[in-house]
Amino acid sequence: MSTVPIKARRVQVSDSFDAIQEYCWEQGWTDGLPVVPPTEPLVQAMLASYGGDPSQSLGVLQPRNSQATLEKIGINAVMAGCQPEHFPVVVAAVKAALDKDFNLGGNAATTGGAAQVLIVNGPIAKELGINGDAACFGPGHRANAAIGRALRLVIRNVAGLIPGDMDKATLATPGRYSFCFSENEDRSPWEARNITMGYPEGSSTVTITAIRGVYTIMESTSANGMDLLETFVGNMRAVGISNYYQTGTGAQIVMVICPEHADEIAAAGLTKAQVQEYIFQNARMPLHTLVGRAHYGNRNWPDWIDENDPDTMVPIVREANDIAVIVAGGDGRHSAWLAGWGVTRMKIEEITKHA
Repeated sequence: MSTVPIKARRVQVSDSFDAIQEYCWEQGWTDGLPVVPPTEPLVQAMLASYGGDPSQSLGVLQPRNSQATLEKIGINAVMAGCQPEHFPVVVAAVKAALDKDFNLGGNAATTGGAAQVLIVNGPIAKELGINGDAACFGPGHRANAAIGRALRLVIRNVAGLIPGDMDKATLATPGRYSFCFSENEDRSPWEARNITMGYPEGSSTVTITAIRGVYTIMESTSANGMDLLETFVGNMRAVGISNYYQTGTGAQIVMVICPEHADEIAAAGLTKAQVQEYIFQNARMPLHTLVGRAHYGNRNWPDWIDENDPDTMVPIVREANDIAVIVAGGDGRHSAWLAGWGVTRMKIEEITKHA
């Protein structure tokens, strides 16, 4: 962390909402949507909810090599529409994004157009109204939209990842506006992710992952837990999924299971760990279907993949723990898996206040 005071510059703009929007747009500070004017009082109120020196830097954001100070993060949180109580979540998300293994400078610049996704666990999700129930991937909840957007504006304005400039996404994804949800812990038959990852009961955490896409899975015919898992992995076996070529660099996936499916899988006696193991063992593609196709030219496989055997079964991840299992969503028999970008690792950070 930097110990050198770093203060964001102040600018004078006409006291007009339209003029402020136009100025922010001309500076390249917006994602195309209107922003909340980051006036000094609003930024100070945002920072007060966390505490600490506004000039304190959490670290350096690539590729611009910019210091991620609390003040800069607070400015972007205001612009995104965050309330002050949201700010500790935003700070924790930035801390997680700064981990070198998350590789923000790679996953936010790639032509693959990865979206940075935040998954919140613990009491803070209810306190802030972070939705993990019906329509949790979509619009309609202020905390989800604002917190996810705040991270994206930090990536744009502090890290310097401007589309068409340092951001080289071929198509990108709507998830790059905002993608934040919570685990539906009340309806999960298993322990929450923060507990799985070793945090104590009562803790609140945010997990960050970078994904290429959301693959929805409908299983409304069978209520058998093992049948459900087979439907899940059947959806994952397809040509063109880059995860199969990037197990060596640690590609991961997130399995988001709706409450009804989760209950049926648990009724079959399966734990989260067993779900992970089943997917790892069965979401596999034969080598001969991968050779010369899709991402083959950039393949990176562990040594135990025998490239001389065309029938070698290549798994979608290199180990079971590279699959995060999350219960989220509302009623209805729709689950999803989130395909991870290939050179990144999920990171989890506890949500705390500085003071």
